[in-house]
Amino acid sequence: MNNASQTYLQAAKNFQAARIQSWEKVAAKRPPFWSRYYHRRLMEVYRHNIPPGMRVMELGCGLGDLLATVRPAYGLGVDFCPGMVEKAKQRHPDLHFALADAHDLKLKEKPFDFIIISDLVNDLWDVQQVLTEAARYAGPSTRLVINGFSHLWGGPLRAVRALGLATSQLNQNWLTRDDIHSLLVLSGFDLVSRTEEVMWPVGTPLVSGLFNRFVAKLWPFSHLALTHVRVARPAGAIRTPKPPVVSVIVPARNEAGNVPQIFERIPQMGGGTEVIFVEGHSRDNTYETALEYLKQHPKIKAKVFRQTGEGKGDAVRLGYAHATGDILMILDADLTVAPETLPLFYEAIYSGKGEFINGVRLVYPMADEAMRFFNLLGNKFFSMAFTWLLGQPVKDSLCGTKVLWKQDYLRLAENRSYFGNFDPFGDFDLLFGAARLNLKIVDLPIRYQARTYGSTNIQRWRHGWLLLKMVLFAARRIKFI
Repeated sequence: MNNASQTYLQAAKNFQAARIQSWEKVAAKRPPFWSRYYHRRLMEVYRHNIPPGMRVMELGCGLGDLLATVRPAYGLGVDFCPGMVEKAKQRHPDLHFALADAHDLKLKEKPFDFIIISDLVNDLWDVQQVLTEAARYAGPSTRLVINGFSHLWGGPLRAVRALGLATSQLNQNWLTRDDIHSLLVLSGFDLVSRTEEVMWPVGTPLVSGLFNRFVAKLWPFSHLALTHVRVARPAGAIRTPKPPVVSVIVPARNEAGNVPQIFERIPQMGGGTEVIFVEGHSRDNTYETALEYLKQHPKIKAKVFRQTGEGKGDAVRLGYAHATGDILMILDADLTVAPETLPLFYEAIYSGKGEFINGVRLVYPMADEAMRFFNLLGNKFFSMAFTWLLGQPVKDSLCGTKVLWKQDYLRLAENRSYFGNFDPFGDFDLLFGAARLNLKIVDLPIRYQARTYGSTNIQRWRHGWLLLKMVLFAARRIKFI
């Protein structure tokens, strides 16, 4: 090792030693009053992103209060400060704590469901190295939740500390949102969602709630937020090496003329394809036509069910309940989305590029009369609303073709009560649920075809008003928390 390398390594050791000494002093003191509200607010944000009962590891856990607030089934806090670790063990005896440097973890642990890195990146020698270490304890479904102070608050925070109103700290890394994103990519993570939190860091009746729950989420005020919260996942994680079985759910109402094409054109994918055909209160003979077709073609792997509830969403949920595949797809029976495009959705989800693949009709030119003008305007409006609401790009919220893993759908269904069961279409139910689970949503452009049989079941004005009410309701549950 040459002198330059030795000098660099010694600088890193000195950097860490100085910080351990600094945090030992912090461990012996009571947190300043003004920061207590900030940490309470941060706890609310983390509870929103991490459901209880998970395996959770926090790097730079401090006293362990944030780890405790997410109520893990198994919680492991890691910190390099002996004083912090000892106090954390005393405060939270039901959790586990390890004295270790996040730059060089040597833990005998299996993958965690969630990894927390909160207010740590500003105080690290090498952020990329710590993120890379964290990736070693992540499985295909792990979520990394990370937040750090905005560089715009560097000056104000230094001033507050100089006045003795906050804990003094050594020189900090002031990272932009783009810096964090780049470091996540370099460390093997894929950004899922982002939010800006805390504009008013001092607890003030009415004011702090207004600014932190609402104003901080609105452009351009979001740029003034104190901390950036990011949720990421291991990039391109493949869940299973064995090709999964695919279930294609086909909700159908008054689509008798399309039945032969549906069964003939749906391709075989992965480890095999099954078709779950759900007929819903048709005025024609859709149900009888489907039964007769399968009777004449017994080699087709398919099931036919008659819906008892109301709405497409109910039909899709009935189909999901009877599906045996690992991957669940929806194909509208009007065939405006060609069944031949379904392998594109399969490849996108199986390769790990996304966990919720959403069809998009608004990229390629549409066939004549495929979508009426006001329907098109409504779709564009809701796409912008959803992109803002979910923190992920969603260009077409109402395309019927959506694909997700069955295991994710089951988790989504368990948490359905969070939003309520009032979506007759099913699209919002799935998108809201995917966002709530922090699934990676990927838009997949398709060519939208005109109907060749029947007419649309969508009533643009009545259904449009219902969709708007659902967006406003979800905003309270997702955005303004």
